[in-house]
Amino acid sequence: MTVPAIDLNADVGEGFGAWPPAADEQLIPLVSSANVACGFHASDPGLMRRTVRLAKAHGVAVGAHPSFPDRVGFGRRMLAASPREIEDDVVYQVGALLGCCRAEGVPLVHVKPHGALYAAASRDPAVARAIVAGVRGVDPSLWLVCLAGSVLAREGRAGGVRCVEEAFADRGYAPDGTLLPRGTPGALVTDPAAVAERVSRLAREGIVRAADGTQLHVVLGTICVHGDTPGAVDVARAIRARLDRDGVAVRPFAAAGAAPG
Repeated sequence: MTVPAIDLNADVGEGFGAWPPAADEQLIPLVSSANVACGFHASDPGLMRRTVRLAKAHGVAVGAHPSFPDRVGFGRRMLAASPREIEDDVVYQVGALLGCCRAEGVPLVHVKPHGALYAAASRDPAVARAIVAGVRGVDPSLWLVCLAGSVLAREGRAGGVRCVEEAFADRGYAPDGTLLPRGTPGALVTDPAAVAERVSRLAREGIVRAADGTQLHVVLGTICVHGDTPGAVDVARAIRARLDRDGVAVRPFAAAGAAPG
């Protein structure tokens, strides 16, 4: 069945004082939701606010992208943190971006954990519950972006938070539906045509092929294009061209009919 609309999200604002970070000025107009780094793995107050302003200019929904406090490792290292520490870190980061959004007259729509925090929450109930508590503590109306079929999606709904499940345009999948670790063969898909084909099939059929050829059926409301994937802008342009050809609209998931948790 053809999906009439899908959300494309990108992790943005992941620079360190420079503007624009990576290709954000070109990438943000091509997506419908922006996950803005909140300072713990990248960004700073000025960059956060400028990124929110850029998203506003292009009608792109804004979300917070909290991380473990790991700027050296870009948030991709698993840190030993208690559930209370994780909850506090989520509250701190989401609250900071909420302040930037209010200063720019933009609603904060969602929260998507970054890197190792996202990976841990996808499989560890204690980490997932800590994130859910942090999100709910800041604003229980916020959406939580979760890996499709993950522990975080289950715990989010159990905790009364609206969840939207996510697939990845440019990341390789293991047969169990988890993402292949970065640095392993097939972990990144960078060919624009191949990524566009993957996204088209996800949007229309909810199917993605794992690295070993297994067909995975995914219930999803949003698809991620990583801003730091090589050639991210070319990849996003190829996706938009293919979705236009397929008659699939791109708009924020809250407007595209994502089912609340």
